[in-house]
Amino acid sequence: MEIKTILCLANSRKPPSGRCIAGKEFDDGVAGAWIRPVSTRPGREVSEEERRYEAGTRVQLLDIVAVPIVQGSPMGHQVENVILDDRYYWEKNGEASWKQIQTAVDAPDPRYWSHSQSTYHGHNDKVGAHSLGQIGSSLKLIAVPTVQLLVRAESGFEDSHARRRLRARFEIEDEDYLLSVTDPEMEEQYLQQGVGTYELRDAVLCISLAEEWRDFAFRVVASIITPQRCKV
Repeated sequence: MEIKTILCLANSRKPPSGRCIAGKEFDDGVAGAWIRPVSTRPGREVSEEERRYEAGTRVQLLDIVAVPIVQGSPMGHQVENVILDDRYYWEKNGEASWKQIQTAVDAPDPRYWSHSQSTYHGHNDKVGAHSLGQIGSSLKLIAVPTVQLLVRAESGFEDSHARRRLRARFEIEDEDYLLSVTDPEMEEQYLQQGVGTYELRDAVLCISLAEEWRDFAFRVVASIITPQRCKV
């Protein structure tokens, strides 16, 4: 068993009933390589129990947390995956400041944004399976001067009943992106505000390229971090 201390940059919903936890190694206030703790279940999701601290609270976005790890377990383009050791509690060691989040932003990487295709409701939000090996990684932390949050009704897969969804529209290197948001706190906040378009300034977004499904992997906004969400 090995302990990895990470700055939690994603705590997003993940089927069937868990979370996708991801962050960067955090040593003496400096963010390093990406790490995504995963379970050994088929969906690789982290359960509510697995992300619970010994005191009873659960891991939150922006926590600085020590995670017990069994071994690395890269899965295709998700090279950051490591298997968590579910015999032990995770341990909270602090919370990140806005300044620490800003210094953790990744350098521009055109390779990550290449080979983009679009779904019916999104834009540049999926990558074909044949191109995934050229992407290089599945996680990026980006800073955007503005991001639009769109709440609207979207039909589901194979024309299932329409439900309200939250998407984020932003621009990288003069290219527009419209991605589904899987940050549960932001979903709850904006879905309650009703159908419309809302704008945030000076946001940091964690972008995740999900597992391959039906010959595609879909880009999602796993977290939307603003100065207001930072407690320190």
